[in-house]
Amino acid sequence: MLPPRQQSQVGEGLQTSLSLVSSDPPRLSLEEPRPNTGNLRESPTESGNSREIWPTAGAIKKENDCPDQSVIRRVSGADKITLHDIARERVDIICEKMVRLPYEFLDELKNGLRVILEGGNGSQHREEFFILQKLVQSRSDLTTNTLARTHRVQLEILVAINTGIQGFLHPSISLSQASLIEIFLYKRCRNLACQSQLPAEDCTCETCANGNGFCNLCMCVICSKFDFEVNTCRWIGCDLCSHWTHTDCAIREQLICMGPATRQGTGPSEMVFKCHACNRTSELLGWVKDVFQHCVLSWDGEALIRELDFVSRIFHGSKDPRGRTLHWKCDDLKENLKSGKVESKAACKAILMVFKELELDSQKTLENADSESGRLIAPQEACSRISEVVHEAVRNMEMVADEKMRMFKKARLSFDACERELADKAREAGELNMDRQKKKLEIEELERIVRLKNAEADMFQMKANEAKREAERLQRILLAKSDKSEEEYTSNYLKQRLSEAEAEKQYLYEKIKMQETTRLMQSSGGGGGDSLMFSKIHDILYNVPPSADGPSNDCHPFRKNP
Repeated sequence: MLPPRQQSQVGEGLQTSLSLVSSDPPRLSLEEPRPNTGNLRESPTESGNSREIWPTAGAIKKENDCPDQSVIRRVSGADKITLHDIARERVDIICEKMVRLPYEFLDELKNGLRVILEGGNGSQHREEFFILQKLVQSRSDLTTNTLARTHRVQLEILVAINTGIQGFLHPSISLSQASLIEIFLYKRCRNLACQSQLPAEDCTCETCANGNGFCNLCMCVICSKFDFEVNTCRWIGCDLCSHWTHTDCAIREQLICMGPATRQGTGPSEMVFKCHACNRTSELLGWVKDVFQHCVLSWDGEALIRELDFVSRIFHGSKDPRGRTLHWKCDDLKENLKSGKVESKAACKAILMVFKELELDSQKTLENADSESGRLIAPQEACSRISEVVHEAVRNMEMVADEKMRMFKKARLSFDACERELADKAREAGELNMDRQKKKLEIEELERIVRLKNAEADMFQMKANEAKREAERLQRILLAKSDKSEEEYTSNYLKQRLSEAEAEKQYLYEKIKMQETTRLMQSSGGGGGDSLMFSKIHDILYNVPPSADGPSNDCHPFRKNP
């Protein structure tokens, strides 16, 4: 049986806290990094995904902007190159251009590719990376001889595009040109903490021999991804070919199922793991027990909950009594740890005690099977064994009864919760119905007010129309009276002027008559003065031109203003 998955010794110089991007060359994963104490349940379609943690492009740019490196050469437009040029153009042409380019420009190219691999801009960066990767992987001229003539930065960019791992662009990661060429051509593991020659350990299985860069020392057989998770049930190892598989991938591909026991080899009696690489099976209970015995004391509370969750999901479909017992115990301990009823140390002791009890039960079963097959037994011993079998059956029945009771309690709690929820929903429905009736009454009241307002509006409109008609009638009357008053005024004015003219005529006639009388009286004494006065009066009467408005009101003492 394989021991728990340990950290690779090849990459001791690297920090194990680094986790690398996608380990599958055709795909790029832009998920966030997940620490060892991350989510308990990962998506069944994505498992063991990796991502490296490097300084961002902005931080590296700030490091390069020191005052000591402020001398920057200007680059002409003809010498400039892009990531698409590196992925598309011939190696020698790009190499000649890169020799003439300053280091600052080459650092900007690497930082630009690092930003794309980080995927900060979402789908746009992913599409740009897919285009670059398709250009690189579709080329047939990138052989060992041509890659040996590349510029150092050019080779690092090509390897980063081909693998999707931005660690090859980091200044603190320095690999030889030969190693980079082997990684690009899938002859060396792309995991910077592994760096094994491929196929690893000269494995001849189909998975290792297909030349896609798979490494059986650090990668999952199903998803071809790697990470730095060690001493965990997250990885399952094959006892025969030593290939590793993510537990989530194995569950998703239904590689964990009931199968014949590896010790007896007869009957579907326990949960086994079927290796995807060699198609042979490995028992899981002993492997889980070894992992817990070696590593449980080093786990904190969150890690223990995560490992219990892995074991619970591994033995979820077990029909073996030992597997079912382990599944139930893991579920109980996990719930108690989450609720705070049990401390992590007590939970560790409890799970180790469960493994011991299961081991004792297994040994008893094997001893009984061996002894029964080897000799005849006495009646008293047969009765004792029958009693033991009965007691075992009773214990199993009690366990089943306990499980049924636990399930019944859960169902009862769920039923009570449903009842409370139903009562709450009924109360909410009643409140909603009351609100509905209230809203209905308010709507009816509003409709009544609207009808009243419409009636008032019609009444006011009718009164307005009547007032308008009355105003028009009064305006017509006013116009008629105004015309009549104008005519009367004109007629009265003319009559008054006529009467004034008659009175003035009479006055003048009387005056002339008086003057003639006076002249006749004075004619006997001297007629010269009278004739002169008569001529002046005559001139006044007949020679003075009349004014436009007739004689002034002040010319006659009897004239009145109209």
